[in-house]
This record gives sequence, C-alpha cells and structure tokens, in this order.
Amino acid sequence: MNPRVLVLDDEPRMVDIVAMVLRREGHEVVPFSDAGQALDALDAGPFDLLVTDLRMPDIDGLEVLRRARERVPGLPVILMTAHASVATAIEAMKQGAVDYVEKPFNNDELKALVRRGLEHSRLARENRSLRGALRERQGFEAIVAESPAMRAALELARRSASAPSTVLLQGESGTGKELVARAIHCESERVGGPFVAANCKAFAEGLLESELFGHERGAFTGAQRARAGLFEEAAGGTLFLDEIGEVSADFQGKLLRVLQERQVRRVGGSGWQPLDVRVLAATNRELRAEVAAGRFREDLYFRLAVIPIALPPLRERREDVLPLARHFLAKWNAALGRRVEGWSDEVGRWLERHGWPGNVRELENTLERGVALARGARIELDDLLLDPGADAAPPGSAPDGEGGAGSLRDFLESAAEEKIRAALAESGGRRVEAARSLGIDRTTLYRLIRKYGIEHAD
Repeated sequence: MNPRVLVLDDEPRMVDIVAMVLRREGHEVVPFSDAGQALDALDAGPFDLLVTDLRMPDIDGLEVLRRARERVPGLPVILMTAHASVATAIEAMKQGAVDYVEKPFNNDELKALVRRGLEHSRLARENRSLRGALRERQGFEAIVAESPAMRAALELARRSASAPSTVLLQGESGTGKELVARAIHCESERVGGPFVAANCKAFAEGLLESELFGHERGAFTGAQRARAGLFEEAAGGTLFLDEIGEVSADFQGKLLRVLQERQVRRVGGSGWQPLDVRVLAATNRELRAEVAAGRFREDLYFRLAVIPIALPPLRERREDVLPLARHFLAKWNAALGRRVEGWSDEVGRWLERHGWPGNVRELENTLERGVALARGARIELDDLLLDPGADAAPPGSAPDGEGGAGSLRDFLESAAEEKIRAALAESGGRRVEAARSLGIDRTTLYRLIRKYGIEHAD
C-alpha cells in the first residue's frame, strides 16, 4: 500500500506542483487548498504525512500543525514557507514538525524530506505496535486478577503508572511484585526505556553500592576498569529495587541521598552524574514495623513509599486460584509441548483448599509439575507429587486436635491467632497498643484480625 500524503496550500498551483512531484515518487496524494477541509479529511482517513504551507489567509501552518497533531497524535508534518527564519523553524520543531522547506524549493530536497517524514511515520507505527504487544505480554491486562482485593491493588498501580513518583510494592514472596512493577513500567511514558531489576538481597553488602552506583577503575581491589551502575543503565527508564528491606543502615543513607538529589556518584569517583530514572521498590517486610524497630530509616521509607501498594497473598484472593491455574496450564502446555486439557475434580478441590504459603509462584510451580508429569488428558492428584500435609485446610480454619494430623502450617496459624487474641485481651481491645506489643503495624494487625475472624472492638 502506497503512503498517503495530505498536501495543503492556499495556492492551487503550488498544490498541483507538490502533488505531481510526490505522485511521481509513488505516493498517494490528497490535495487541498482549504485548511478546514484538510483538517476534516484527517478525521476521515489515515494519512502517513502532512505537507502544509506556513502562511495562509484563514489558518496559518503552525495552527494547522497544532490541530492536526491533536487529531492524529504523532503525525509527521513538513512546513513549506517563503518566509523561512530560525524563529519559525524553532517554533515549528517545538510543536512537532519534522522539518520545513523554503519556497521556491528544489524537487529533490522536497522528496528527501518527504522520505524522511514517511520513515518517521513508519517507525512511529512500529513503535506503537511494539508497545501494544508489550502491554499484552507484560502490562496490566496480562495479570490474572478477578478478586476485589487484587483488582483494587492493580487499579492503584495503573493510576500510578503515568506519574513519575516512587512506588513501594509490599507483599509476601511470590505475590507478583516484579510482575506489577513491569506492568507499571509498560504503562508509563518510560516504556521506551529500559526496565532494570536488582535484587538487593542477592549482593553482599560491600558489592551492592558498586552494583547500583557503579565504580571507577581502581576504586577497590579487582576494579580493573570503570563500570556504570544500574542507576546509569536504567537511564530513561525504570529501576526496580527488589528486597529493599534487606539493605544495611549505612547503605540506606547513601540511597536516600541519591533519591533526594537525583544524582549518583560512582564508588571511587569525584563527580556527580544527574539521573533520569524512575525508581520502583519492593519488599516482603512490613517496613513500618522495621522503622519502628529502628532497622529502617523513616526518611527513606517515606521517600520510597510516595505511592504504597500492598499486594494481597493468594490465600486472601481465592477467587483467583482457578483462573491463575488455567492460565498456567495453558502457559506450560505451550512451553512443554503438551496437550493437557485440565485436572480432575480431586485436584480442583485441592487447588481451592490449599493454603498457598508460596503464593502465585508456588501455584505456577505446581501446574508446571502437573503438566510435565500428567499421564493422560487430565492432571491427577498424584501427578502433583504433594508433600505430606500439603492438602491441609486453608489457614484460619481449625487445625486437628493435639496429637492429630494437622500440618505445621496449621499449628503456626493457630499459634498466631492465639497470640493476637491474647494481645488484644491484655490491651483491653485497643488495637494500636496490641500491635505495638506484637511488634507489627496496625495495618498488619487489622488484616490478621479479619483473616482469623477475631471479634474485637476498640
């Protein structure tokens, strides 16, 4: 399909000349001498490029440029002018023109500018297509969530995507914190930049600073060459700091300065480099409790938790268990080249009953194992290679009596519930005081009270 070019000039003869030149290049040209009609035509059909005169009696070219880009964002525009000036060119470029040509123009010059503009249009289309495909694979639409709790968390994450603010994702291991972080990046204006993930727990204390900030040659033993840190590698994009609750007090101060000053200095370096990066952080710790215990800096917590998002554990979003299981069934069928159609009723009941201490990660591993080992069209319970006690009732249900067959998880859940009840009784039902005595924050206490169905009022 030939590129479609809309040509606008208040002089019909000039329109005819430009149209003739471009048609000889194989372009489909739609000519206009009236700006209003040209703008209406942009609404009617797709165009790859707009070539417009600058000085026209009804609407000038800069106004046509502005209105055209409102109608078709990203449309390349070339301005023709007999009054070229540096000021005109700068203003045109500011408003989105890809170039301008001075009348009387050389035909080869016009053709070269049009080729460049059409290439710009092609790349923009490809970019939009790639972004759409990326959102399908890694955006919010790719996250399976039917439960109200998870949908509320994802809605907050979606709203945060367009902001430059730091986001703190909190939740147990395996709840999908990195998945949500990638979705935030995909839905943000930084999607064209890199997404760089760093697990702060994976590096020894002495190496974390070098890994994130970079180092100069000779900064320490073994530093034989200068190396950019992950903050620099993430320039123009997003840096995801996982397990942020594990970093030392000394490093917390250094990280705080980088986030406040928006600049970084390599280990062994003397100069500061400005940063253009958005930071997302995640932790499976209750950072408020860590702050209260003096293990995490309060000022860093508030710097990270500009937008705090709590991801619920799988046991609190049971509506998602079977949809997620079906999603992983399809994923691992494709990955392993299998054609497993589903699972037995017994497996279905177990999936709904299991407590999922490993959250979504455990569920995916279970389905991968089931697909890999299934001997027929359905996954049977023995295909899952369950550990003894793995089919225990969900947390919060009554465990077996003493000496019974209850699992360790049931025992721990029962002990936690008993501890909370005792703390509430001792505080006279005052939850703030009970949370303090338990060493947890109020939000966690409220969640556990709801989870165990404890009837206690302040």
